[in-house]
Amino acid sequence: MSDTSSTGQGPAAPSGRDAQLKHTGLRSGWTTGACATAAATAAYTALLAGDFPDPVTITLPRGQTPAFALAVEELDGGRATAGVVKDAGDDPDVTHGALVRATVRRLPPGSGVVFRAGPGVGTVTLPGLPLDVGEPAINPVPRQLIREHVARVAAAHGGTGDVEVTVSVDHGEEIARSTWNGRLGILGGLSILGTTGVVVPYSCSAWIDSIRRGVDVARAAGLTHVAGCTGSTSEKTVVAEYGLPEIALLDMGDFAGAVLKYVRRHPVERLTVCGGFAKLSKLAAGHMDLHSGRSQVDKGFLAELARRGGADEALAAEIAAANTGLAALQLCQARGVPLGDLVAVGARDEALSVLRGAPVAVDVICIDRAGTVVGRSEVR
Repeated sequence: MSDTSSTGQGPAAPSGRDAQLKHTGLRSGWTTGACATAAATAAYTALLAGDFPDPVTITLPRGQTPAFALAVEELDGGRATAGVVKDAGDDPDVTHGALVRATVRRLPPGSGVVFRAGPGVGTVTLPGLPLDVGEPAINPVPRQLIREHVARVAAAHGGTGDVEVTVSVDHGEEIARSTWNGRLGILGGLSILGTTGVVVPYSCSAWIDSIRRGVDVARAAGLTHVAGCTGSTSEKTVVAEYGLPEIALLDMGDFAGAVLKYVRRHPVERLTVCGGFAKLSKLAAGHMDLHSGRSQVDKGFLAELARRGGADEALAAEIAAANTGLAALQLCQARGVPLGDLVAVGARDEALSVLRGAPVAVDVICIDRAGTVVGRSEVR
């Protein structure tokens, strides 16, 4: 059955993030976290049922149900390994074409799901990341996704769900040299990433054009409040905060400058900018492109902001030496210094400077990886 609009006048037009992606004409792909989930699901199924599902279908956080062909199938007594080749779609992702493997081994009842880093997957060696030091660099959302699928397989085939899952990536240590993992203290390979399971392809020109079309659609619909969001978590935050409709959500990704410059020429009454603390600290420091390959979190700048918020020199020195923006934020939270608010105010003021007096009121919300608001500015 085809999708229809509520008026029954034919197919419902995509809006918001989906409309932007359609407008680019680019093909989306799958994250390393989605690939690891598919491989672990297939491996655990084979371990319990004696056969690998191929293709193997998984359910992603936003409800998509992609099927993955298996490139590796190995069943050996008490363990099974499956492998999936990552397809990043039209995104220039360094891990496109990488073989992601998951080896699943039974553990005693009550063990739960234990994660290990295999060859090509890094290990966390410095604080400030959403994982403890010593943990394999398999991020929280992929871990949760794997746990959910292990539980489903266990329920379907009479297992306990107590397993060790070792994720590896062929040539991952070599590929990781093209990433920022080494600077972040993630050693030995890649991180297994993804909050939605989907790789959104970014052609700069196509995505910037899609941002402009998003503003046009919102204005044509008579909306007076739009939000530029860095990703799906920040979209959820502004919807929860302001109840904005989908067509008010501009998936700006890393292109903060594109949103601000277009809104300057095509004003709306109010613009909310919402994103991760680290990304918005770059905006506060004057960067309009927030991509990790083109701008970096300036801990010296954060230390100066913290001084303005009451940090003493000892804390400022700790912030300047912090491994990540998150680590700097956590240091300030522990000492009662409102670094999140200071970054939000700084980002708002930078946005206003780009708007050059256009009749647009701006506020900024900073969130952490879980979507918790860690800083905000007043509307100005």
